[in-house]
Amino acid sequence: MNAAADTNIRHITLDALRGFAVMGILAMNIVAFSMPEMAYINPAVMGDPSQADITSWIVSFILVDGKTRGLFSLLFGASLMLIVERAEAKGESPKKVHFTRMGWLALFGLAHFFFIWWGDILFLYAAIGCVAYLFKDMEAGPLIKMALIVYAIGFLLMSLWTGSIYLLEMAANAPDADAEMAKQFKEVMAELNGDTASETALYLGGYWSIVAHKFSEQWMHPFVAVLQNALETLPFMMVGMGLFKSGFMTGAMDRAIYRKWAIWGIMLGGAAYGLFAFFAWSSGFDTLTTLNIVLAWTYPFRLLMIVGYAAALILFINAFAQSGFIARVAAAGRAAFTNYLGTSVVMTTIFYGYGLGLYGSVGRAELWLFVIGAWIVMLVWSLPWLKRFNYGPLEWLWRSLARGNLQPFKRIA
Repeated sequence: MNAAADTNIRHITLDALRGFAVMGILAMNIVAFSMPEMAYINPAVMGDPSQADITSWIVSFILVDGKTRGLFSLLFGASLMLIVERAEAKGESPKKVHFTRMGWLALFGLAHFFFIWWGDILFLYAAIGCVAYLFKDMEAGPLIKMALIVYAIGFLLMSLWTGSIYLLEMAANAPDADAEMAKQFKEVMAELNGDTASETALYLGGYWSIVAHKFSEQWMHPFVAVLQNALETLPFMMVGMGLFKSGFMTGAMDRAIYRKWAIWGIMLGGAAYGLFAFFAWSSGFDTLTTLNIVLAWTYPFRLLMIVGYAAALILFINAFAQSGFIARVAAAGRAAFTNYLGTSVVMTTIFYGYGLGLYGSVGRAELWLFVIGAWIVMLVWSLPWLKRFNYGPLEWLWRSLARGNLQPFKRIA
């Protein structure tokens, strides 16, 4: 039986994949929780990095950066199709169910951004999820082909934007360059490097000063982020939708197909990322070089590695589906919404000034201790909770709001 067609069971493959993804996202988000924004891209933004910091950046760049967020986007697309199928099976309106969910998700995302953490992706997912719904009736093959076309357009536009700064640099440094051109380039570079001192001071301040700054200075950020990330996030969701329709995302395909994608996707993508990491390091983490590498030049290999990761994880999940570890990972995935927002609350409290005030003072290598600690918490609490309750706390709230009535929360023996 095609697992993608079964709308009456919860797919442990999807749950476990989502669990791995939400855990992996923290491995990159931890830098944005604890350091100025541009440190996420460039390890040299805050001064000369130590060897441990450089090594940590390289490991994160090759293995994590963009991949776990991309995997989460694939899963969002797959879940979109699963919800549509379940709504149709119940005689409900898939359109109403989906757009109601997206509306509430957008509100959660805005609340997350303004009151907890600036790095929210929920509003982005809600906005792009509304667009992705328009492709739900396409067959898997054409859907994935269209996704690749959109992704190629995104790659081209991102490359043109990041590459244009090189042209600005050349014009500003030309012997006959005028003062205005040099001033413009200086302003662009200042923005790319960021004001790390001011940013550090802000996040080491009080809670309400951070909130006030978002409302006064960053209120457009969630909407700008949608425009900046649309041509990456949308094709990821579309690929996830197509892979769900084909049975790939639910583990229904032959093992040889997963092995092929896992080996070639991870090997080729990882090799390319390794070369780019070496290029960034050999440039002394030059601002423009590193920016182009992280945002643009790795674009084609990012998707390759994401699908490779999905294939490898599906093989692993299917091989150990009955193990206690996979049960815990799947539970973390079922409570991914709570784990994602809960992580933001915990990490901002640890690093921001109204909490422990560790912002800007913990090295990249040491940040892994916080990541591993959070992973342990996710794996420890999620399974026992879901043995007693039908949903994670925020999953229950989201579902109740979207359905317009309180959903059954506690499990009945």
